[in-house]
Amino acid sequence: MITIPPWQRIGIILLVAFGLLAAIPTFIGKQASQEIGILPGGPIELGLDLQGGAHLLLEVASNDLVAERLENIRDDVRDKLRRQQPAIGYRRLDADRDLGQLTITLRDMAELDAARERLEEMDLDGDGLEINESDTGLVVGYGENGREELIRRSVAQAIEVLRRRIDPDGTKEPSIQAQGSDRIIVQVPGESNLTRLRDLITQTARMTFHLVCLGDEVNCREVASGDGYRESYQVVRRPALTGESLVDAGATTDETGQPAVSFRFDTAGARLFADLTEKNVGRPFAIVLDSGIDEATGKAVVEVISAPRISVPIRGGSGIIEGNFTFESANDLSILLRAGALPAPLRILEERSVGPDLGSDSVEAGKIAAFVGLMAVLVFMGFYYRIFGLIAAFALLSNMFLIIGALGIIGATLTLPGIAGIVLTMGMAVDANVLIFERIREERARGTKPLLAIDAGYRRAMSTILDANVTTFIAAMVLFVLGAGPIKGFAVTLSIGIITSVFSAVFLTRLIIVTWMRSGRPKKLSGLEGATS
Repeated sequence: MITIPPWQRIGIILLVAFGLLAAIPTFIGKQASQEIGILPGGPIELGLDLQGGAHLLLEVASNDLVAERLENIRDDVRDKLRRQQPAIGYRRLDADRDLGQLTITLRDMAELDAARERLEEMDLDGDGLEINESDTGLVVGYGENGREELIRRSVAQAIEVLRRRIDPDGTKEPSIQAQGSDRIIVQVPGESNLTRLRDLITQTARMTFHLVCLGDEVNCREVASGDGYRESYQVVRRPALTGESLVDAGATTDETGQPAVSFRFDTAGARLFADLTEKNVGRPFAIVLDSGIDEATGKAVVEVISAPRISVPIRGGSGIIEGNFTFESANDLSILLRAGALPAPLRILEERSVGPDLGSDSVEAGKIAAFVGLMAVLVFMGFYYRIFGLIAAFALLSNMFLIIGALGIIGATLTLPGIAGIVLTMGMAVDANVLIFERIREERARGTKPLLAIDAGYRRAMSTILDANVTTFIAAMVLFVLGAGPIKGFAVTLSIGIITSVFSAVFLTRLIIVTWMRSGRPKKLSGLEGATS
């Protein structure tokens, strides 16, 4: 005799009720669900193919990243060898961009051990760098593991910077995630201005403050001008201050009403800035912005955005950048500075935009397809299996709400392949009910009593149902692990749908049927009587 323990009855009812509550935010919207406050989960977010928006695949310029790290280390190595007494002489100190290594050519190979000890004091291995000997001196470079770790850290840092740039107010809810070892996928639903998004993403936005070189200074470099006053500036190679000390930036206007960018340093940065301006009154200093890689030329874009003359010491730790700005460019620059600099330039490998009209058409087409398919299944089940078909239809609707609720709880993004996964699991749920009902029909054809026939039908069908769903679930897991983007979304909805389908088609229908049988005690099973095929 089929029996269902009380705890199992209560568990099934509570689980269905919880799923229905979790599905409500998707139907009433985010704002309404937040006002209610007690609903579990949240509304399902629509993907780009349904909502419209921008999709970009980015790659971290790893060679540029390594070259920049070596360039920074070169200055430290120079100081370590020359300024620390006794000084160690060298002929050349070259950073090889292609090989990703810093070559130190010593004047006297007898000083090799001393030079190595100096470099080991710099704790270069903590940054993944290795020190090796050569015929002419020492070679500092990244080993395979060190390079991979550097790229991994840079990707993680870049993701956080991009999130602050794209969604400074926390309202756009972009999807930004790593793909592979050095790539990043950015998806911004509802974004229509792809050009502005591209500029926000690809600009490195590394701001540095350099003193402008006087005629007799060495260690200077030429930097192109972007302030509209001259073609280029000669600036001191090593920055006097970096943008890492910035704590705030915003769009403002200068004394003449022209767009400008205000900035404010932290305590340490404010002291350095005050010291810089106090010691260099009357001298111009350049504010240099590294904007990353120009996609057209493949070259780094570094320019002086402003080169004011220091008239008085600035001790407040804040200032204004005046330059050739528009109100939009001033606002964009302030967003970039607040978000922080990217650890390395990013290259766009792929970009596409989905219009909101195409997205809404896809939503409507998906709704129509799902509704027509669902109604066709419900009508067939009700016609062919009568009361049992109606019970299966109720379980099917409950299954749909359970899937929606589960997707809302985990914060999943629904795409067209995801809708396909839901529709597929609906068919699998119906298939499970058909198997059960046909087994019950076979038992009735043998003359088995109704309750015993139901018990035997569920037991006989269970192994087939589990085999089919477990194998499909394994395939979905493979798609989830190996796939990306829409494929992974399909795997998520399919996996959730398999679990909820087994629950609704087996446990929920069994509870309803047994309850009905015990309360009504029918002599015949309407829709399950007669010959089997």
